[in-house]
Amino acid sequence: MHMPLTNPTHFNSDLRTPDRLELGVCYYPEQWPCEKWEEDARRMVELGLSWVRIGEFAWAQIEPRRGEFHWAWLDQAIEILGGAGLRVILGTPTAAPPKWLVDLYPEILPVDATGVVRKFGARRHYCFSNRRYRLEAARITEAVARRYGENVHVHAWQTDNEYGDHDTIYSYSSEAQRAFRLWLAERYGSIDELNRAWGTSFWSMRYDSFQEVDLPNSLVEEPSPTHGVDFIRFSSDQVKSFNKAQVDIIRAHSPGRPVTHNFMSQNTDFDHYKVGEDIDVASWDVYPMGGLLNGRLSAKDKERYLRVGDPDQPAFNHDLYRAVGRGRVWVMEQQPGPVNWAGHNQSPADGMVRLWTWLAYAHGVDMVSYFRWRQAPFAQEQFHSGLLLPNSEADQGYFEVAAVMEEMKRLPKGEVRGKAKVAIVLDYESRWATRVLPQGRSYSASAIALDWYSTVARFGADVDFIGQHSDIDGYRLVLAPDLVIAEEAFVDRLARSEAKVVFGARSGSKTKDMHIPEGLPPGPLAKLIDLSVSRVESLPEFHSERVLYGNETYAAGGWRETVRTEETVIASFDGPYRQGSPALVGNDKARYLAVAATGALLDKVIGDALGWAGLECLPDLGDLRVTRRGRLRFAFNFGQAPAEVPAAATAEFLVGNRSLKPVDVAIWTE
Repeated sequence: MHMPLTNPTHFNSDLRTPDRLELGVCYYPEQWPCEKWEEDARRMVELGLSWVRIGEFAWAQIEPRRGEFHWAWLDQAIEILGGAGLRVILGTPTAAPPKWLVDLYPEILPVDATGVVRKFGARRHYCFSNRRYRLEAARITEAVARRYGENVHVHAWQTDNEYGDHDTIYSYSSEAQRAFRLWLAERYGSIDELNRAWGTSFWSMRYDSFQEVDLPNSLVEEPSPTHGVDFIRFSSDQVKSFNKAQVDIIRAHSPGRPVTHNFMSQNTDFDHYKVGEDIDVASWDVYPMGGLLNGRLSAKDKERYLRVGDPDQPAFNHDLYRAVGRGRVWVMEQQPGPVNWAGHNQSPADGMVRLWTWLAYAHGVDMVSYFRWRQAPFAQEQFHSGLLLPNSEADQGYFEVAAVMEEMKRLPKGEVRGKAKVAIVLDYESRWATRVLPQGRSYSASAIALDWYSTVARFGADVDFIGQHSDIDGYRLVLAPDLVIAEEAFVDRLARSEAKVVFGARSGSKTKDMHIPEGLPPGPLAKLIDLSVSRVESLPEFHSERVLYGNETYAAGGWRETVRTEETVIASFDGPYRQGSPALVGNDKARYLAVAATGALLDKVIGDALGWAGLECLPDLGDLRVTRRGRLRFAFNFGQAPAEVPAAATAEFLVGNRSLKPVDVAIWTE
């Protein structure tokens, strides 16, 4: 049997930040004849790729029967890929338990909210709470890590694959119920404390023991909000502990190699910051075409951006996962063409793969890996493009990657994304609060946060994301679009900081127990701004409120609050209902927005806040986006017409020029 090469003494750790953007690809040697592997590896290197991810769905090939390991094919694949000069990212194969394991232990399968067992035949068919599956996942992870942990060609590891894909965080199995009861007992200590927190005196929901508590599904109405949020908290903790078990095994057998997980765009089913605590690099999977169709924009704007995607959704997630990875972020899967999984699957415009690649680098990404090397001619993803067509001809993405490689040679080495002056708070527990208790059918905290981010981006300002655990030193402006559950310690740190703060509607409106704060919302935020919210209302899409801000009147809708305050009223409601009621109030430290602002009103709120914080901003950039990484400045044109790059007269253009065509990139120094 071919044995994997090992040479740990001379292994060069990849925990470093690379001097320049590195590129990779996702590859599935088990899906192709081994006679193709050497040619594929050679072509990858010729293209300029330096990383290759393999193995994340290969459990059945590695262990076709329990205890019967077939390593030869994977040994050979790693040797061929590594021997050609590629650095291997090896995935733990736990996202796809094999059929023999499911047949042996059918209880590992997840159960949906209606009580139906989700069967074998796709992927992610396991329950995070199942004790047997945790043992099996650890067993296969240990086997793979033990065999390849010191292989000179294995430079990094990926745990599992896309936690949360296909709505797989929440399982309603008997094992989940058992684990949830234990979690509750640890959290609350006594059943009386749970009854208090959950408000079980309402509707006679009192419990006498933790063993009486069921999962919050298949109820006549919605559960207690605290019950619902606690189940999400519990499920999030299950993901963290499941992931950490794999990370600990990998570190024991493969010291010095970075460990990552590939998160999903716009997913808030679990706390990504907490999972990020246990890995070295956060990565995420970039699919802007589906993200557009499933996203926040109007039908008119979706038509306008049909082949380029939402201009701000990829950048939002690059910045978010840079925070999750504590400064280190990769793209593990970059869309190279049309995909297969959205409601409709349009092709990106020619040039977008190149643009998305440079966009990632500009926002701090150190490695971009494309999904996938060759389009599969079989199974579920045969309509999903690769860099190659099924017959191995180069597809459009291949040529755009080649263009990036050539352009990269013109750039200086060692440029690092610096700290921004603007931070946006993304708090996962607050997201869970509005999911469980939305109060309005169309309320979407994700869309609200992306709207705020997009507005800052159109004014040309860079953004960092922070959680309530994050360091806030150095920020001039902190934006909190949806900080529903505000922690006292975070508020105290904000108070001591030099940052100006803008809070969106609903901020501070719930305690950790999902109660209305004593003294009314915004709860602990009253330390920063003297106001109380006495009434909230969610409004239908057909209705529009009017807000008077300065000498202009703006439209607003979706959410409105009645605020009592002695603070300065910056904007007020101007309509027949409670005319003159404050819509935006503030002092020298903080501002509070009592309405769900979008469009021109949000532009006004954010634009004024940037000036209030002493930050320079550009006029509205429209479809142009600008950002910087070290000395390098970048511009990206998502529009359908040429755009003028806002570069100084002394700018030296390294890629592109001052007049930027649609779907084009400019890179310069000043």
